[in-house]
Amino acid sequence: MKKLFLNSIKISLILVYLVIVAGALVRMTGSGMGCPDWPKCFGYYIPPTDIKELQWSPGRDFKKGQVIIWEQRLLVAKADFKTGQAFKTDNWENYTKHDYAEFNVMHTWVEYGNRLVGALAGLAVLIMAVISFWSGRTKLILLSWLAVVLMGFQGWLGATVVYSVLNPVKITIHMIMALIIVAVILYILDKARHTVAVYKQDRLFNAMLIISLLLTLIQVALGTQVRQFVDEQIKLLGYENIRLVMDSPRVSFYIHRTFSFVVFFINVWLYLRDRKLNLGYNKTLWVLWLLAVEIASGIAMYYVDFPFGSQSIHLVIAALLFGVQFYMVLESRRMAENNPAVNVA
Repeated sequence: MKKLFLNSIKISLILVYLVIVAGALVRMTGSGMGCPDWPKCFGYYIPPTDIKELQWSPGRDFKKGQVIIWEQRLLVAKADFKTGQAFKTDNWENYTKHDYAEFNVMHTWVEYGNRLVGALAGLAVLIMAVISFWSGRTKLILLSWLAVVLMGFQGWLGATVVYSVLNPVKITIHMIMALIIVAVILYILDKARHTVAVYKQDRLFNAMLIISLLLTLIQVALGTQVRQFVDEQIKLLGYENIRLVMDSPRVSFYIHRTFSFVVFFINVWLYLRDRKLNLGYNKTLWVLWLLAVEIASGIAMYYVDFPFGSQSIHLVIAALLFGVQFYMVLESRRMAENNPAVNVA
């Protein structure tokens, strides 16, 4: 049962990261409003593939809650009925969450795919929580069910993002919650493993490891401010003028750009320290590669006018970087707990 529980944790973690990737794909393709309602999509559990499915026509059966686009508005069927030869307003009510009424089949199915992956991740986390009862450890059970609650809250946040027509602040909160869920699942994984620590201890390295994680979180916070500015500028100028978006950036952009080198060099120090003392933290090399890609994608966005996919790569790499660093901190803490008196330096 222990192996089954561990596998369920790993599957949950992978699927949560896939949700982040799917969200990045939504952002990359501009598909955030592909489904203007939630949890259904235009009132369907399986979304439409043709605009005709969202148009009124005579002699057609409609179910309660189905949506049509009528005179650039979203209308919702009040009850089950069959249309006659003339349109009757009594059968419909306005969709009141927002006034966005556009259909693009690619955007719809990209967003729908994002929701499917989210639902699958939620199911995986629920299964993990159920299996946790067999672990016999109260802490793991409580943490597993906390993950379920957080996934539900994340789903609600996703709905608020849609209802706000992609408000940048709500998108940022949605992303931060994803990182919190990643952290909780990684913590469960670390506590469930019961593996013997194989790392040498160095208090300075451990302290700098925590500092590097905090610096990454600060970078993420600064990056969300920059992203909010970019979103606002794109709405103002339009995608066709994206080259103008960063002509006059806010101070937060310059801080974010400069701070990235601080983060990079601290992690270079961690890598060199690990190699010098042979501590065994091979993931320090992973961190350097992730940071290299992260910085490269940032440079591309600024100097090459946001090439396709650069924002999404930047977001996904940041999430991966956080996960690797957070797990390294957990590993160092486990080692310190097992060998409190050992220090190689």
